[in-house]
Amino acid sequence: MAAHQSVLIVGATGVGKTYLACALAQSALRRGHTALYLRVPRLLGELALARADGRLPRLLTAWARVDVLVLDDLALQPLTNAQAADLLEVIEDRAGRRATIVTSQLPVAHWHEALGEPTLADAILDRLVHSAHRLELRGDSMRRPRPGRVGPEPPADATPGAPDEPERRVADYLLSS
Repeated sequence: MAAHQSVLIVGATGVGKTYLACALAQSALRRGHTALYLRVPRLLGELALARADGRLPRLLTAWARVDVLVLDDLALQPLTNAQAADLLEVIEDRAGRRATIVTSQLPVAHWHEALGEPTLADAILDRLVHSAHRLELRGDSMRRPRPGRVGPEPPADATPGAPDEPERRVADYLLSS
């Protein structure tokens, strides 16, 4: 964090990307730093809304001041050019100044195609990837029932892909800080 670097965490659904990202952010909080958790689809919606109602400069400034920004679920679906341009603004404001943690199911090698127009994708990746620590998580989903698993099983009606309880508690803690 002191070097203002990025952490890129990739892997399949349920392997613990969000859990690990939130644990890193929580560690920063415990050391007196600020942290913010944002799912990228919601971040993009918030940016579009802020642009429409005139809050965009204030919102970007606020996010740029956060010591650790967790961007969860990057590139779940391809970005439009407007979304890629907005994401570039968030990344640009932080590059070399603050730490950013990004999670994605998509391997980093495939991000370029998912980040919209090639020039915008180049700019985002140049600012995000060059100083990043990459973590590729492998294994079975932590949400699947396993023999000997400690703790309650997820409810039968649980939404597939929804955060399990510990992950939700960490994310809620970050959001309330």
